[in-house]
Amino acid sequence: MAKNVFRRATKTVFIAVNVVISLLFAVACLLPYINPARWWLNGFTGLIVPYLLLALVFFVIFWLLAKPGMVWLPLLALAVGWQQISVVFAWHPGSGFSKRKPANTMRIVDWNIQSFNGLSANKEIRKLVPSEVAGSIHKVNPDVICLQEFNNAANADNIALFSQEYRYHYFSRDYQRNNSGYQSGCIIFSRYPIVDSGRIPYPVAESLIYADIKKGDDTIRVYTTHLQSFKFKKADYSDIEKIREQDAESLSASKSIIRKMKLAFSRRAVQANIVREATDQSPYPSVICGDFNDVPNSYAYFRIRGERQDAFLKKGFAVGRTFISLAPTLRIDYILPDRDFEVKQFDMVDEDLSDHIMLVSDLLLKK
Repeated sequence: MAKNVFRRATKTVFIAVNVVISLLFAVACLLPYINPARWWLNGFTGLIVPYLLLALVFFVIFWLLAKPGMVWLPLLALAVGWQQISVVFAWHPGSGFSKRKPANTMRIVDWNIQSFNGLSANKEIRKLVPSEVAGSIHKVNPDVICLQEFNNAANADNIALFSQEYRYHYFSRDYQRNNSGYQSGCIIFSRYPIVDSGRIPYPVAESLIYADIKKGDDTIRVYTTHLQSFKFKKADYSDIEKIREQDAESLSASKSIIRKMKLAFSRRAVQANIVREATDQSPYPSVICGDFNDVPNSYAYFRIRGERQDAFLKKGFAVGRTFISLAPTLRIDYILPDRDFEVKQFDMVDEDLSDHIMLVSDLLLKK
């Protein structure tokens, strides 16, 4: 009898856990439709979608083996959340990437270069980072380069690292220090002429920029941007460790982390709306590149992407991590061409020079 009681209790626990995970996943499925500026709490569920999916797959297997009549619960959750599943995983193993560009394509690089700070604490090594970043980009031979967290100054002319091969550029100059000539923000370099350009500012700090690039008889509009980050500092990463280890100070640490995340979710929602409104008005075929600081399950991603293609989903494989800190599931950098393009190739290149991974894609404008 005790054995039967234990079985019933175990079954009840498993059902309860399955229901909770299914409900969390259902909440995550609402992310594309609920603006975090109005309900910021939902932003957190987007960060754990890959783990919720793994848990649901586990329950499918578990119920098939233990009680097949219960398998409908995780299967129903997975069916309802197909939209979320479709943006988490890419299914193109072995697609490869050729250094030789397919005919008539435009190769584009997108990379948050972390202000040329590199990953080493050694000051002498860090001095070499700007030239190494430029060298890594030159190796893949792009036609257009979109960089976030780019900086330039009178005593550190980083534009010169690119200008010999890429004669045309447009720089947002979101942050400036007049006393040193220091400027930073997003920048677009092009080996093709830039015939027009513009900057659309956000309410706080950074901006969306675009460059109209003349390639043969075609004009292509390229956008790049850097959406609001969580702005975690070293102390915040220490706080995250305290939370993981259930340190005595973990409650205080949690409050600090949540405050920063709440602000970022809300600001990104506002910025995503600005990006969508601006890009919908493009008179030319267009590509959006950038560091969105948010995962594919987020309001920001769905709002900006709309009906666009995602180069990673078209030619990539697996989860596609682009940010190397915190978790192995953070794909927060994107190349999003509209439907006028065919995505011919895509690659992710980790040069160990930034906390972000470089994205490379070859795009063919359909005639």
